[in-house]
Amino acid sequence: MALFQSFSTSLFLLIHIALLSTLSLAADPTVSYDFKLSYITVSPLGVPQKVIAVNGQFPGPLVNATTNNNVVINVRNDLDENLLMTWPGIQMRRNSWQDGVLGTNCPIPPNWDWTYSFQLKDQIGSFFYYPSLNLQRASGGFGPFVINNRAIIQIPFAQPDGDFVLLIGDWYTRNHSALRADLDSGKDLGMPDGVLINGKGPYRYNTTLVPDGLPYETIKVDPGKTYRFRVHNVGTSTSLNFRIQGHNLLLVETEGHYTVQQNFSSFDIHVGQSCSFLVTMDQNATSDYYIVASARFVNESLWQKVTGVGILQYSNSKGSATGPLPEAPSDIYNQWSAMNQPKAIRQNTTASGARPNPQGSFHYGSINVTDTYILRSLPPSTIDGKLRATLNGISFVNPDTPIRLADLNQVKGSYKLDFPSEPLNRPLRRDTSVINATYKGFIEVILQNNDTKMQSFHMNGYSFFVVGMDWGIWSENSRGSYNKWDSISRCTIEVYPGGWTAVLASLDNVGIWNLRVENLDRWYLGQETYMKITNPEENGETEMPPPDNVLFCGALAYKQQDRGHKDSAGSILQGNPDLFFTVLMAVCAAVLVFS
Repeated sequence: MALFQSFSTSLFLLIHIALLSTLSLAADPTVSYDFKLSYITVSPLGVPQKVIAVNGQFPGPLVNATTNNNVVINVRNDLDENLLMTWPGIQMRRNSWQDGVLGTNCPIPPNWDWTYSFQLKDQIGSFFYYPSLNLQRASGGFGPFVINNRAIIQIPFAQPDGDFVLLIGDWYTRNHSALRADLDSGKDLGMPDGVLINGKGPYRYNTTLVPDGLPYETIKVDPGKTYRFRVHNVGTSTSLNFRIQGHNLLLVETEGHYTVQQNFSSFDIHVGQSCSFLVTMDQNATSDYYIVASARFVNESLWQKVTGVGILQYSNSKGSATGPLPEAPSDIYNQWSAMNQPKAIRQNTTASGARPNPQGSFHYGSINVTDTYILRSLPPSTIDGKLRATLNGISFVNPDTPIRLADLNQVKGSYKLDFPSEPLNRPLRRDTSVINATYKGFIEVILQNNDTKMQSFHMNGYSFFVVGMDWGIWSENSRGSYNKWDSISRCTIEVYPGGWTAVLASLDNVGIWNLRVENLDRWYLGQETYMKITNPEENGETEMPPPDNVLFCGALAYKQQDRGHKDSAGSILQGNPDLFFTVLMAVCAAVLVFS
């Protein structure tokens, strides 16, 4: 019996040793994480409230990986409602099964876990993750996701002396359930209660606006050094202006692509966007310096409380920060000036990205467009007695059975491939209408914002070239203003109210990909659709099959088996049959050695 127990213990250890060996010795290394999402109570703005934490942390932990790494993240849902985690900007090449939105995945029920497994194929840059369902991001669950360059690829600037992540976002003291109830009853969310920086409230720069005793973020630095700041707007719906008192922001990257390097005194970061800046500590440190993220494109005199303030503290600082905050841009009533900043962002065409070839080697400006879609957004309207938001007059209804899962299991009527390529003169309606996109096509998407608020649009599975942006109504003559040489490539772009933004994308990634507004209120109310991109000659090489741990729901719910909590080793192996058999062989070999 003792011998059996000794063997069992040894075998258990061997499994874990073999697993770690397999992960570290694979051609493309694997990084693995266990995420447990649960509620905790915090008071970032002085009011105790329930937020969504990841592993007890608010915000969640960093996912730190390198180009081409395999990423395995086991997600445990300890919330009281369904959950999906999404990874915007991570392209999930050939593998939309891991995308974490309702059009591609069945949700993870409470007290269940599910393992995401995907490769960071040919990607670098700064991103973040978050829960995608029912406004949950408004209560937290978000965290940073960094993809580092491989050692053989030189970055287009000197190695920074340090790396900081700042998650900024507007914040309500009402949780996502209360916000959802407001929208369901036809109300607007109203003004946020503040802005958080890394889950913390503002430094008390003003005794009237900021209560005493709030925790605030402090970034500690050394004089003369240069640091990389990765800044993400993880908020609900408010564009923010980011600035550091007395310091220039040298923009170097947006969502996985290096930019032409330009200095800014402040920078607008819209909902869902990510930017990297180099900041040199070149001041005399007579005092600490303010880090500010304030509401933009609103009546700022009324929105003063919607301001996040942290502290930049030199190691030789001579005192606390005092006095007024550095001023925000004063162009709020000069719309032409406000748009100059995003128009100035250009791609660094000579820098290498994830591969050793220059980012500008893809000559997008000389490719013929195969399809054009004009997507018009309007202010929310009442449809069938409920407040809804639309694209081209359609308020999207999520399918009971995810789109590709329905295809592969011959479920009829789950969705329609009839999304219109331009706004139609017909009554607004609710529908599950999807874009029938062309595999290997080159698509032009015009985002026409006829709403009254600034919006951000995101395309899952892709980055796109931001070729044009202007005020008014887009027309075919607008193409004459397109930048066909060095437009920035990114995955989330702002669209000014009363204006348009044009993007181009090469549709080489097979799957079902969400195209949505990132502003959570509009997204929840239906302002989204999907692109269905399939290879008509599919032979198993352009699209991955469903993972072994695929969840079933809707018309396929009868196929679902209980997936209770699993240990970490099982979580990593689940849905990875190649990894499982490799580990099994390693265990067998180890057993032979020990015997």
